Amino acid sequence: MLLEPLRLRNGVLARNRAWLAPLTNQQSHADGSLSDDELAWLLSRARGGFGAVETCASHVALDGQGWAGELGVYDDALLPGLRRLAVELRAAGALSLVQLFHGGLRAPADLIGEVPWSATASSEPVARAATEADIQRVMVQFQAAALRCAQAGFDGVELHGAHGYLFGQFLSSTNQRTDGWGGGLSGRCRLLRETLGLVRAAVPPTFTVGVRLSPEDFGNAKGIDLDESIEVARQLADGGADFIHVSLWDAKRNTKKRPDQHAVPLFRAALPPEVALVAAGGIWTREDAEALLEMGATAVAIGRAAILNPSWARDVADASWTPRRPPVTIAELRDRALNATFAEYMRRWKGFVAD
Repeated sequence: MLLEPLRLRNGVLARNRAWLAPLTNQQSHADGSLSDDELAWLLSRARGGFGAVETCASHVALDGQGWAGELGVYDDALLPGLRRLAVELRAAGALSLVQLFHGGLRAPADLIGEVPWSATASSEPVARAATEADIQRVMVQFQAAALRCAQAGFDGVELHGAHGYLFGQFLSSTNQRTDGWGGGLSGRCRLLRETLGLVRAAVPPTFTVGVRLSPEDFGNAKGIDLDESIEVARQLADGGADFIHVSLWDAKRNTKKRPDQHAVPLFRAALPPEVALVAAGGIWTREDAEALLEMGATAVAIGRAAILNPSWARDVADASWTPRRPPVTIAELRDRALNATFAEYMRRWKGFVAD
């Protein structure tokens, strides 16, 4: 099942159901342009057999950049690098997807050079409440970024609605705006829903558009309710999403709200059969992946296991193969096409780096 081709509802074909998850790597140039290091990292996984390769979260606007070294999609000046990446990934046989992103209040002020904005004002971190102009502008910026990715030759984009970034800040129950962009769920999901509509209208029907969601309150995804997330997923599918990508962190655990139920069957039941469901969260083995597919996932996104095993999607065809697991040395990470910055970044994951 895992290694079978996947045809999305728009007709696009992925050679298998193992996707490279979108992973922060801080390897792009300061202006957001593609570096040789980021190209090498993504291309090695495409050559390693992954059916789809997602970029890291890529900012659609300068005021939405989340960290230094982030890939940018905010300006036509970035098209040469984006075209290079799209061409190389396609030549390696992978479906190429760019994750479109705005950090909202999680865009550091010292990086973007101004006070960040969000659904509502915040004191920690400091952020101002979005104006109507901010909201209208960012939707157009997402639309323009998606069109730019299509022009560059990518197969699709994913709107990053997970992990407490801008869309998640609007989705959160902490968003109590009274101007139609907050309050009840219909207002809180409006930014994501309308942005999806603008993107879908701007790109060709064969250009894939998906959305990543956090199912529940966890980590930076604050104020997120399971049942609301399922309803949002349903609305996004009706609004033209080709896939919904649920970020589970630990895919072996059931939901917090319903401890006797797993998120995958719940989301699968809410979505039309033609809309793909991608699941991510601590998947290391083929058995881990197949278990999620049997629950109803259409594909799985591999993160940390893909960092240590560049050819994971090809190697799992051998039943005797065992993936490399942490801890590993910085030298081992460098051997796996991580540059020095990315390798050092992996120290943030407890127990991942040995030295």
